[in-house]
Amino acid sequence: MIAALLAGGITYLFYKRMSANSQQRKALQIVIAKADLAMGATLSANDVALDNWYADAPPAGAFTDIKEVIGRPLLFGVSAKEPILLRELGVEGAGIGLAGKIPTGMRAIAIRSSELVGVAGFVFPGSKVDLLMTFTPPGTTEPITQTVLQDIEVLTIGQTIAPDPQGKPQPVGVVTLLLSPEDSQKLQLASAQGSLQFVLRSGADVKTAVLRPARMEQLIPSDRPASVVAAPGVRRAPRKTPPPSPIYQMEVIQGTQRSIQKF
Repeated sequence: MIAALLAGGITYLFYKRMSANSQQRKALQIVIAKADLAMGATLSANDVALDNWYADAPPAGAFTDIKEVIGRPLLFGVSAKEPILLRELGVEGAGIGLAGKIPTGMRAIAIRSSELVGVAGFVFPGSKVDLLMTFTPPGTTEPITQTVLQDIEVLTIGQTIAPDPQGKPQPVGVVTLLLSPEDSQKLQLASAQGSLQFVLRSGADVKTAVLRPARMEQLIPSDRPASVVAAPGVRRAPRKTPPPSPIYQMEVIQGTQRSIQKF
């Protein structure tokens, strides 16, 4: 009998404790999406609502006031019932679509491309590329290739803002790049001077390489004999110049005439 009363008391206390914890965890309300929202959409009061969430484990960057998200564009698509987070929103007034993805102080510039230039279609939004230019410098006749810009982020491929979920190659017609105002000027000048080529790079590689222009003489073998290079650690003795031969003089007297003979 005592054991049954003790077990019942423990069960009651445990139930009360769990019930209190459950109510405490659901006390926080955060902003969520009412329905699926596409990337670039500007949030309105009809797009979002408040929903209960665990107070002791709220998502990082969640909002508790609907007014804080109204008028801000979505940088990424959001599913229904999914919390609206700070990292998914652009700055209020930044615009919709692509404009909402451009950080302050940066520019988006589009250039025409082709499937070959686009690394066989494997350049996606979010990829990092280098830009090469092939042109003939003024006053010369030989073309060179120079890396003009490095570690450039691709914003869009054509009208596609998000990459293909399965990573399938996409035909490239127009590529939009994210550049600083200064690099935007360089790109415009480069496109007017010669042909451009993309070089795909790893997204984890942020180093800037120091590169010299590639010239035709590096591609065509030279007919000149290779210069002889001494083995490491071996020093050649300098060649000694032989001393000049001595010059002898003899005075020749013939009557009243004198002459000097050298030999």
